[in-house]
Amino acid sequence: MMRCVIIDDEPAARSVLEQYIADTPELELTASFKNALEARIVVKEKEVDLLFLDVNMPRLSGIEFLKTLNNAPQVILTTAYSEYALEGYELDVVDYLLKPFSFERFLKAIDKAWGKQEAGEPTEQVVTIKADGKLYRIGVSEIMFAESKGDYITVYTKERRLTFNQTLKDFCNQLPEPMFSRVHKSYIVSLSSIEYLEGNLIKLGEHSIPVGKAYKEAFMGKYTS
Repeated sequence: MMRCVIIDDEPAARSVLEQYIADTPELELTASFKNALEARIVVKEKEVDLLFLDVNMPRLSGIEFLKTLNNAPQVILTTAYSEYALEGYELDVVDYLLKPFSFERFLKAIDKAWGKQEAGEPTEQVVTIKADGKLYRIGVSEIMFAESKGDYITVYTKERRLTFNQTLKDFCNQLPEPMFSRVHKSYIVSLSSIEYLEGNLIKLGEHSIPVGKAYKEAFMGKYTS
Protein backbone atom coordinates (compact mmCIF):
# COMPACT_ATOMS: atom_id res chain seq x y z
CA MET A 1 0.00 0.00 0.00
CA MET A 2 1.32 3.44 -0.95
CA ARG A 3 0.15 6.37 1.19
CA CYS A 4 -0.64 9.38 -0.97
CA VAL A 5 -1.06 13.12 -0.46
CA ILE A 6 -2.59 15.49 -3.02
CA ILE A 7 -1.66 19.19 -3.22
CA ASP A 8 -3.60 21.11 -5.86
CA ASP A 9 -5.39 24.46 -5.71
CA GLU A 10 -8.07 23.38 -8.25
CA PRO A 11 -11.06 21.59 -6.64
CA ALA A 12 -11.86 19.73 -9.88
CA ALA A 13 -8.28 18.47 -10.20
CA ARG A 14 -8.26 17.28 -6.57
CA SER A 15 -11.57 15.51 -7.16
CA VAL A 16 -10.19 13.64 -10.18
CA LEU A 17 -7.09 12.50 -8.30
CA GLU A 18 -9.13 11.49 -5.26
CA GLN A 19 -11.34 9.32 -7.46
CA TYR A 20 -8.38 7.79 -9.32
CA ILE A 21 -6.72 6.93 -6.00
CA ALA A 22 -9.97 5.45 -4.65
CA ASP A 23 -10.18 3.26 -7.77
CA THR A 24 -6.62 1.96 -7.33
CA PRO A 25 -6.45 -0.75 -4.62
CA GLU A 26 -2.75 -0.35 -3.92
CA LEU A 27 -3.13 3.35 -3.06
CA GLU A 28 -4.42 5.00 0.11
CA LEU A 29 -5.24 8.71 0.31
CA THR A 30 -3.76 10.20 3.48
CA ALA A 31 -4.77 13.83 2.87
CA SER A 32 -5.75 16.31 0.18
CA PHE A 33 -4.78 20.01 0.31
CA LYS A 34 -5.54 23.13 -1.71
CA ASN A 35 -2.10 24.67 -1.16
CA ALA A 36 1.42 23.69 -0.21
CA LEU A 37 1.51 25.77 2.99
CA GLU A 38 -1.32 23.70 4.49
CA ALA A 39 0.45 20.48 3.53
CA ARG A 40 3.92 21.21 4.91
CA ILE A 41 3.55 19.62 8.34
CA VAL A 42 1.80 16.49 7.06
CA VAL A 43 4.39 15.88 4.34
CA LYS A 44 7.33 16.50 6.66
CA GLU A 45 6.10 14.68 9.78
CA LYS A 46 3.84 11.86 8.59
CA GLU A 47 4.75 8.80 6.57
CA VAL A 48 3.98 9.68 2.96
CA ASP A 49 5.04 7.44 0.09
CA LEU A 50 3.74 9.39 -2.89
CA LEU A 51 2.94 13.06 -3.41
CA PHE A 52 0.72 14.34 -6.23
CA LEU A 53 1.91 17.93 -6.57
CA ASP A 54 0.44 20.67 -8.74
CA VAL A 55 3.05 23.03 -10.18
CA ASN A 56 1.09 26.28 -10.45
CA MET A 57 -0.23 27.36 -7.06
CA PRO A 58 -0.40 30.77 -5.32
CA ARG A 59 2.06 31.85 -2.60
CA LEU A 60 4.22 28.72 -2.90
CA SER A 61 4.42 26.82 -6.18
CA GLY A 62 4.81 23.07 -6.34
CA ILE A 63 8.41 23.40 -7.55
CA GLU A 64 9.27 25.84 -4.74
CA PHE A 65 7.64 23.55 -2.18
CA LEU A 66 9.53 20.51 -3.44
CA LYS A 67 12.81 22.39 -3.07
CA THR A 68 12.08 22.97 0.64
CA LEU A 69 11.90 19.23 1.41
CA ASN A 70 15.09 17.61 2.66
CA ASN A 71 13.76 14.07 2.33
CA ALA A 72 10.92 14.22 -0.14
CA PRO A 73 8.67 11.23 -0.83
CA GLN A 74 8.24 10.08 -4.41
CA VAL A 75 6.60 12.89 -6.38
CA ILE A 76 4.31 12.96 -9.41
CA LEU A 77 3.92 16.49 -10.77
CA THR A 78 0.58 17.55 -12.24
CA THR A 79 0.11 20.67 -14.35
CA ALA A 80 -1.52 22.08 -17.46
CA TYR A 81 1.80 23.54 -18.67
CA SER A 82 4.29 21.30 -20.47
CA GLU A 83 7.22 23.71 -20.05
CA TYR A 84 7.74 22.50 -16.46
CA ALA A 85 8.65 18.96 -17.53
CA LEU A 86 12.42 19.64 -17.63
CA GLU A 87 12.45 21.25 -14.19
CA GLY A 88 10.52 18.26 -12.87
CA TYR A 89 13.19 15.94 -14.28
CA GLU A 90 15.91 17.99 -12.60
CA LEU A 91 14.15 17.48 -9.25
CA ASP A 92 14.08 13.70 -9.77
CA VAL A 93 10.29 13.33 -9.81
CA VAL A 94 8.72 9.98 -10.71
CA ASP A 95 6.54 11.29 -13.51
CA TYR A 96 4.90 14.37 -14.98
CA LEU A 97 1.15 14.30 -15.69
CA LEU A 98 -0.14 16.89 -18.13
CA LYS A 99 -3.72 17.90 -17.33
CA PRO A 100 -6.22 16.63 -18.24
CA PHE A 101 -4.87 13.09 -17.94
CA SER A 102 -6.71 9.78 -18.25
CA PHE A 103 -6.95 7.01 -15.67
CA GLU A 104 -4.76 4.87 -17.95
CA ARG A 105 -2.02 7.54 -17.94
CA PHE A 106 -2.40 7.87 -14.16
CA LEU A 107 -1.84 4.13 -13.73
CA LYS A 108 1.32 4.27 -15.83
CA ALA A 109 2.71 6.88 -13.43
CA ILE A 110 1.75 4.68 -10.46
CA ASP A 111 3.56 1.73 -12.03
CA LYS A 112 6.71 3.85 -12.25
CA ALA A 113 6.40 4.74 -8.56
CA TRP A 114 5.91 1.08 -7.62
CA GLY A 115 8.91 0.08 -9.70
CA LYS A 116 11.11 2.54 -7.86
CA GLN A 117 9.79 1.50 -4.45
CA GLU A 118 10.20 -2.22 -5.08
CA ALA A 119 13.71 -1.71 -6.45
CA GLY A 120 14.62 0.39 -3.44
CA GLU A 121 15.35 3.42 -5.61
CA PRO A 122 16.69 5.91 -5.01
CA THR A 123 19.10 4.31 -2.53
CA GLU A 124 20.19 7.78 -1.51
CA GLN A 125 19.18 11.35 -2.13
CA VAL A 126 20.42 12.84 -5.37
CA VAL A 127 20.95 16.52 -6.17
CA THR A 128 20.81 17.82 -9.73
CA ILE A 129 23.33 20.47 -10.73
CA LYS A 130 23.55 22.55 -13.91
CA ALA A 131 27.21 23.31 -14.61
CA ASP A 132 29.25 23.87 -17.77
CA GLY A 133 26.11 23.58 -19.89
CA LYS A 134 25.52 20.05 -18.61
CA LEU A 135 23.08 18.47 -16.15
CA TYR A 136 24.74 16.39 -13.41
CA ARG A 137 23.03 14.07 -10.93
CA ILE A 138 25.23 13.75 -7.83
CA GLY A 139 24.60 11.39 -4.93
CA VAL A 140 24.83 13.29 -1.65
CA SER A 141 27.31 10.72 -0.31
CA GLU A 142 29.76 11.86 -3.01
CA ILE A 143 29.79 15.48 -1.79
CA MET A 144 32.69 16.44 0.49
CA PHE A 145 31.91 20.14 0.82
CA ALA A 146 30.52 23.14 -1.00
CA GLU A 147 32.12 26.58 -1.21
CA SER A 148 30.35 29.84 -2.03
CA LYS A 149 32.03 32.71 -3.87
CA GLY A 150 29.81 35.62 -4.86
CA ASP A 151 26.79 34.30 -6.73
CA TYR A 152 28.37 30.91 -7.43
CA ILE A 153 28.90 27.64 -5.57
CA THR A 154 31.59 25.05 -6.17
CA VAL A 155 30.76 21.52 -5.04
CA TYR A 156 33.75 19.30 -4.31
CA THR A 157 33.64 15.51 -4.57
CA LYS A 158 36.60 13.12 -4.52
CA GLU A 159 36.40 12.86 -8.30
CA ARG A 160 35.57 16.39 -9.48
CA ARG A 161 34.42 19.90 -8.73
CA LEU A 162 31.38 21.61 -10.24
CA THR A 163 30.69 25.35 -10.24
CA PHE A 164 27.18 26.71 -10.75
CA ASN A 165 24.92 29.66 -9.99
CA GLN A 166 22.96 29.24 -6.72
CA THR A 167 22.96 30.59 -3.18
CA LEU A 168 24.60 28.46 -0.51
CA LYS A 169 21.42 28.64 1.59
CA ASP A 170 19.28 27.22 -1.22
CA PHE A 171 21.79 24.47 -1.92
CA CYS A 172 21.96 23.59 1.78
CA ASN A 173 18.17 23.14 1.77
CA GLN A 174 18.54 20.42 -0.88
CA LEU A 175 20.83 18.34 1.33
CA PRO A 176 19.78 15.92 4.11
CA GLU A 177 20.30 17.98 7.25
CA PRO A 178 21.81 15.26 9.51
CA MET A 179 24.60 14.52 7.00
CA PHE A 180 25.82 18.09 6.41
CA SER A 181 26.61 21.16 8.44
CA ARG A 182 26.98 24.84 7.61
CA VAL A 183 30.33 25.72 9.20
CA HIS A 184 30.97 29.15 7.74
CA LYS A 185 29.10 31.77 5.71
CA SER A 186 30.93 30.35 2.68
CA TYR A 187 31.08 26.60 3.44
CA ILE A 188 28.92 23.52 3.94
CA VAL A 189 30.70 20.27 4.81
CA SER A 190 29.80 16.60 4.81
CA LEU A 191 30.28 15.32 8.36
CA SER A 192 31.33 11.87 7.17
CA SER A 193 34.10 13.37 5.00
CA ILE A 194 35.85 15.15 7.88
CA GLU A 195 39.22 13.61 8.72
CA TYR A 196 39.80 15.67 11.84
CA LEU A 197 39.22 19.06 13.47
CA GLU A 198 42.23 21.11 14.57
CA GLY A 199 41.39 24.35 16.33
CA ASN A 200 39.02 26.14 14.01
CA LEU A 201 40.08 24.25 10.90
CA ILE A 202 38.35 21.21 9.41
CA LYS A 203 40.57 18.87 7.41
CA LEU A 204 39.12 17.05 4.42
CA GLY A 205 41.98 15.47 2.47
CA GLU A 206 44.04 18.30 0.99
CA HIS A 207 41.43 20.88 1.92
CA SER A 208 41.26 23.03 5.07
CA ILE A 209 37.87 24.58 5.87
CA PRO A 210 37.52 27.37 8.49
CA VAL A 211 34.79 27.18 11.14
CA GLY A 212 33.06 30.53 11.65
CA LYS A 213 32.19 31.72 15.17
CA ALA A 214 28.49 32.02 14.34
CA TYR A 215 28.34 28.38 13.20
CA LYS A 216 30.71 26.65 15.61
CA GLU A 217 28.25 25.69 18.37
CA ALA A 218 25.75 24.06 15.98
CA PHE A 219 28.55 22.33 14.07
CA MET A 220 30.20 20.95 17.21
CA GLY A 221 26.84 19.63 18.40
CA LYS A 222 26.60 17.55 15.23
CA TYR A 223 30.27 16.62 14.98
CA THR A 224 30.56 15.30 18.54
CA SER A 225 27.18 13.55 18.74
